[in-house]
Amino acid sequence: MVTVRRLVIADLRHSRASFIGVFVAVLIATALITGLGVLFESGFRGGLEPQRLAGAPIVVSGPQSVDVIEDADLPLAERAPLPKDTASRIAAMPEVEKVIGDRSVPVMVGGRPVIAHGWQSAPITGLEIVDGRAPTGRGEVVVADGSGLSVGERTVLDRAGRRVDVMVVGTVDDIGRSDDRPADVYLGDKMLASIAPGSARVLAVVPREGQSPESVADRIRSAFPGVEARTGSSHGDTEFRDAGAGRAALIGISAAFAGTCLLVALFVVSGTLSLSVQSRHRDFALLRAVGASGRQIRGIVTREVLLVAALGAAVGVAPGYLLASALQWGFVEGGVIPSDFELSAGPLPAVAACGSVLVAAVVAGLIAARRPAKLDPVDALRDAAAPTAAPHRLRLVAGILVGAGGFAASAGPMMAEGEAARASSAGAAILLIIAVALLGPWLMSAMTAVVGVVLRGTRAPAPVLAAASARHDTRRLAAAVTPLALGIGLGLVQLGAPAITADAASAEVRVGVTADLTVRHPGGLAPEVIDDLRDIQGVLAVNPLTATQAVAQYRMVDDDRDTRTTMSLTGVDPEALPATLDVGVRSGHLTRLSEKNTVAVSTDFASTARVDVGGRLVGFFGDGAPLDATVVAVYTRGLGFGATLMADHTVRAHTESGVSTQALLSTEPGADVASKVADMGLTAVAPSDDPADRAEAEQQGWVNTIALVVILGYIAVAVVNTLVMATTQRRRDFALLRLVGAKRRQIRSMMRIESLLVAGAALVLGLLVAAPPLIGLSIGMGGSAVPTLPLVGSILVVGAMCGIGLAALAAGTRVAMRGAEPGDVD
Repeated sequence: MVTVRRLVIADLRHSRASFIGVFVAVLIATALITGLGVLFESGFRGGLEPQRLAGAPIVVSGPQSVDVIEDADLPLAERAPLPKDTASRIAAMPEVEKVIGDRSVPVMVGGRPVIAHGWQSAPITGLEIVDGRAPTGRGEVVVADGSGLSVGERTVLDRAGRRVDVMVVGTVDDIGRSDDRPADVYLGDKMLASIAPGSARVLAVVPREGQSPESVADRIRSAFPGVEARTGSSHGDTEFRDAGAGRAALIGISAAFAGTCLLVALFVVSGTLSLSVQSRHRDFALLRAVGASGRQIRGIVTREVLLVAALGAAVGVAPGYLLASALQWGFVEGGVIPSDFELSAGPLPAVAACGSVLVAAVVAGLIAARRPAKLDPVDALRDAAAPTAAPHRLRLVAGILVGAGGFAASAGPMMAEGEAARASSAGAAILLIIAVALLGPWLMSAMTAVVGVVLRGTRAPAPVLAAASARHDTRRLAAAVTPLALGIGLGLVQLGAPAITADAASAEVRVGVTADLTVRHPGGLAPEVIDDLRDIQGVLAVNPLTATQAVAQYRMVDDDRDTRTTMSLTGVDPEALPATLDVGVRSGHLTRLSEKNTVAVSTDFASTARVDVGGRLVGFFGDGAPLDATVVAVYTRGLGFGATLMADHTVRAHTESGVSTQALLSTEPGADVASKVADMGLTAVAPSDDPADRAEAEQQGWVNTIALVVILGYIAVAVVNTLVMATTQRRRDFALLRLVGAKRRQIRSMMRIESLLVAGAALVLGLLVAAPPLIGLSIGMGGSAVPTLPLVGSILVVGAMCGIGLAALAAGTRVAMRGAEPGDVD
């Protein structure tokens, strides 16, 4: 044991350059996994601090999420209503002093978006009148001090297109809202009810003196099953409806992101360790020749890896938390999470990251040490002179099988519909990446054989040397090419898949929108405004659209339990559909949407949920109310118009605002409807590629961009680390070339040619990874075999990866040449 320990320490001192590469790879992997772990943990423990409701001892609301077995709960898109008479029944409890209802109604005052509340709820916040008085009658409003409006000033209050002249009668203290959140204004309770009928969905409960908020909250939860009663800082989740969406986004993004990052980290760490072990092949051969057992060799490698990886993991923890903050900033900029969402920076992500990376490093080290541990002691030194023996045939068989699976999965979108089709495309890319890594030596052998013919045909020294060098050690070349190909392939898939989906959706919208005008308003369109639009001369049909989300419940294939998932739900006017929208009905009749409890579903969703005309769709509306509807139609243009359609009045009844998102107008030829709509304070434009709210698609594109930047950044550092490490290990080769008469200029020229070969091979293999899944997805979604790729982004990805490879090889060559003197050959 003492001998092995001494050997480990001596090896670490002697092979510092080799272990620095391993240290860097483990450090970055730990930082990346820690950062994602912080985001994942924040999805459960992070949140928003309360602002208006911070002073309320207890805050009561309806359930804000739907339970999902063995998974994170799904947040509701709308604020759930409270059961009838909840406020009065809680107020009647002997432990309760008083109950104050609170409503939040989005409006515009003076052209600025704000949130209107009834003055009755002002005591919750502890606000005091700074100037003027409280609102008492219709047409009176109290604004925050510093809003730019002063007492006595008249302005316009706009509620979903309904405009009312109001006068500022008072100002209150600014409670310090976040910059990206609308300010608060206060109306008389009767006026608030007139512009937005409804009951309070949030209650502030004040216990009687001597009663603890926690015990009273427990009594409320017992008396009203399903109702949420929060105390302390958890009020923020009730006050801000986007808190739940932010949590779900962080959980979903980090979970999906983590799989790809773990795969990349595994490739990088294992590749670096393989190079490290290979660089010390002669040392292990000598140990075997003097009697070291295979177990001792594995023990040496394991201890070395543990020491270096433990140090790298410990150093990588702090950058991981900084990375989480950087990712938080990116998601805030993209509108994925609110700017005031606070991350939870506990120790668990660091522990999980260090543990997973250490396990991966040790396993990779043991795999890399298998060959030197199995060497026959007599043949060890002879084998040390040629350390690049052919890989095991099992690796070849595994690579072929995985590659075949990747090509088969690429055809999934052409044969299936729904989420399974898109998932098969993503899975195909992962399988092909693994296949390229497994088949790297054989692929590089074939490519160098072809390129070698051309290089040798030049008869110039540098090309001939480059061909011989590449042909001699294809495993080393594959180790250099694989991370570059991984970056190119993964980058193109990350760019191409969303672009193909968005292009297919835009095509469906262009064909499907038959209306002449799209009418929008920042606060939506109230039912009275929709009626006013119908009364405009020249308008033939008005189709109000209400976009929200619901939760579907269905049973997956080969699963005996129901699953729940979020689905888009759009409200439409069945009578106006023929004149405004063509969603591509494949079966059934959309006119039946006017019947009670009916729904139309897209072909994608029908395939995923396994429903058809005449079947039942069950789940929950956006406000948590049970959904049980009969499928009356199946349509094909689900990418452009969402997963499900229902009657607009039904959908609006289950939204907190009760207004439509926008309206499509069919008009008489030559009628000047747009100007009349503008006179109403609304915006009327010709239908574009985006008639509905595309915020979710934009957010997904931003998430993909962030993921791409982080992954490619990691791969870029790993590529530099691997290539410099691999090139500096060739000092003996360069010294031997110098011994036989090669000049430094010729060696550098040889390495330039070899670096071009590496970049070219990486480009070819990267395209081999990206092309099949993208082509399959493009054919399946749009019917075109030529996938849509963002030109600038694709050029940047390919150029960055190839450029980094060339630069890293050049840097490694310069370092290796410093000690490559003829006398250094031993």
